[in-house]
Amino acid sequence: MPNKNLYDDGKPYLSASCYYKSIYGRKVYKLSLTASVTCPTRDGTLDNRGCIFCSRYGSGDFSQEKTKSIKEQIISAKRLISNKYSEDSYIAYFQAYTNTYADASYLRSIWEEAIVEEGIVALDIATRPDCLGEDILSLLEEFARKIPVTVELGLQTSKEESIRYIRRHYNNQVYEEAVKKLHNIGIHVITHMIIGLPGESKEDMLRTADFIASSGSDGIKLQLLHVLKGTDLCNEYEEKTFSLPSLEEYTDIVISIIERLPRHMVIYRITGDGNKADLIAPMWSTDKKRVLNNIHKEFKNRNTYQGKEYHGL
Repeated sequence: MPNKNLYDDGKPYLSASCYYKSIYGRKVYKLSLTASVTCPTRDGTLDNRGCIFCSRYGSGDFSQEKTKSIKEQIISAKRLISNKYSEDSYIAYFQAYTNTYADASYLRSIWEEAIVEEGIVALDIATRPDCLGEDILSLLEEFARKIPVTVELGLQTSKEESIRYIRRHYNNQVYEEAVKKLHNIGIHVITHMIIGLPGESKEDMLRTADFIASSGSDGIKLQLLHVLKGTDLCNEYEEKTFSLPSLEEYTDIVISIIERLPRHMVIYRITGDGNKADLIAPMWSTDKKRVLNNIHKEFKNRNTYQGKEYHGL
């Protein structure tokens, strides 16, 4: 008898691959693209240091060179994908920095350049919730009439002390309002959350998960805190001002979070890939297969699943 708590791919949570297959009828792959944009926490508008954990690549460690055109980046990224897979459906993913922090006419040109390429079935834009002015929302709505559009919001945490610590520079209400505005124009929303921020307890992280669930976000990306070379976080780590979760602790927190999320929320990521050349800690995170296997094994050991502890918020 099939287990009603498992999804179509046999996982105890709604994975990205399962969701994409339900939408497109096949696997799709993201092509990480780079636009010539920066961030208000880097250019002096809000700060000039960036977020405390952010790498020199603006959280786009696997994005491509800015010197390439969007068309050239797509061709290059497809070539890498084609070495692994035979699929011909892709999502154009503008990942690094803040991808709505630019003039609307420039954004229109690069998004248009992306979606006309063969095999592109959707557009995915990573940004900050405080960089969604009316002109940008109108532009997103325009593109959402042409192709499915997702916006990824870097919330990371809902804890006030952590917000100040990571130099996020916007409050939780700004995020909540952004989710509502995006939903009003038919945009799918993914929220990023970091696990393991200094000073955060497991209960703090569960509260952030509850906050994301209550916002109505369509999906979530769970990311282990990575300490990367050249960041202010790295300086603090080397001074031994905080420690990072072990694999076992991380596994426990991930499962506890997913248990509290509604069944329809897409779990886009349960771990993350750091640039190995820049990664200082935790080194156990470099073995992605081991991390995933450990999480899936523990789900089974606990006989648990997504939404088990979700009671509506």
